[in-house]
Amino acid sequence: MSRFWSDTARRLVPYVPGEQPRETLIKLNTNECPYPPSPRVMRAIQEVGGDELRRYPNPESDALRCAVADYHRIEPSQVFPGNGSDEVLAHIFQGLLKQQRPLVFPDITYSFYPVWCALYDIDYETLPLTEDFRIDVGAIPRDNGGIIFPNPNAPTGCPLPLAEIRRVLLGHPDSVVVVDEAYVDFGAESAIPLIRDFPNLVVVQTLSKARSLAGLRVGFAFAQAELVEALLRVKNSFNSYPLDVFAQRGAVAAYQDEAYFQECRARVIASREQLALALSDLGYDVLPSAANFLLVSPPGGDAAALFGRLRERGILVRHFSRPRIDRFLRISIGSEEECATLLGVLKELS
Repeated sequence: MSRFWSDTARRLVPYVPGEQPRETLIKLNTNECPYPPSPRVMRAIQEVGGDELRRYPNPESDALRCAVADYHRIEPSQVFPGNGSDEVLAHIFQGLLKQQRPLVFPDITYSFYPVWCALYDIDYETLPLTEDFRIDVGAIPRDNGGIIFPNPNAPTGCPLPLAEIRRVLLGHPDSVVVVDEAYVDFGAESAIPLIRDFPNLVVVQTLSKARSLAGLRVGFAFAQAELVEALLRVKNSFNSYPLDVFAQRGAVAAYQDEAYFQECRARVIASREQLALALSDLGYDVLPSAANFLLVSPPGGDAAALFGRLRERGILVRHFSRPRIDRFLRISIGSEEECATLLGVLKELS
């Protein structure tokens, strides 16, 4: 380690994203959308002029906030945009979840959560998922400094009904409750309609998945204006211009093409259900998923070996060498052709 590192840098164990290969592979490891963005998005980006590029972008992304607020039937003051949902979540950890009591999140969940806790010196404790990998909201400890969970959960894909989210909010009125909806468009219910009734609720979404914009980096937090103001204070103490003009213009266009959005998400959902059925027929243990991926365990449970064999055949999936899920692989839903190729290879390897 460098002698010039800070103590913070020395103790961090960074989040490890899915492999981004240079060679041509069937890439089913990072939950990206298999289909291109809306043509309206591409036109909007291409229409950005040179004069706009020499100037700073709108620091509050006002046009985008208005467009998204209109889409979700809320107020612009209840929308906080950021450079991808990971940046938004990082601001939430710093601005809302750094409290005297420990933050609570599931023991099997998005592995960035403990990284942010280490970065911002936040105490936390984990809530064990049930035997069938569900979140038991009744087991959330009363003495907490905040609650965060994805819905659907990641990497399991299991959704939490809106009634259960309401139960969490009612049961913990003095804690900020963050619902991370990165995959909500593929089968779960969004908690955004609950914002008007619960001042402690924050909902986070991204355009990386169902709207095919992982490379553009746009995410949002939705909450009552008081919580959004805290995030704006953090953002403006860190980076006043997080969204460039391409991201702002492209994101607005993405929300304007509802038909394309619905078509893409429907294709992914259909492919997920077909793949889940086919894998079950091959003897795989497949968790019910409301996301754009499946968590599956091969016959015999040696997921690590199968991960390597698929890699040798040019197919990337994700393996997590963590307790309780080390016998599983997470498989992103690809195009119809990619899913067919995966199934063909798995049949050959079985």
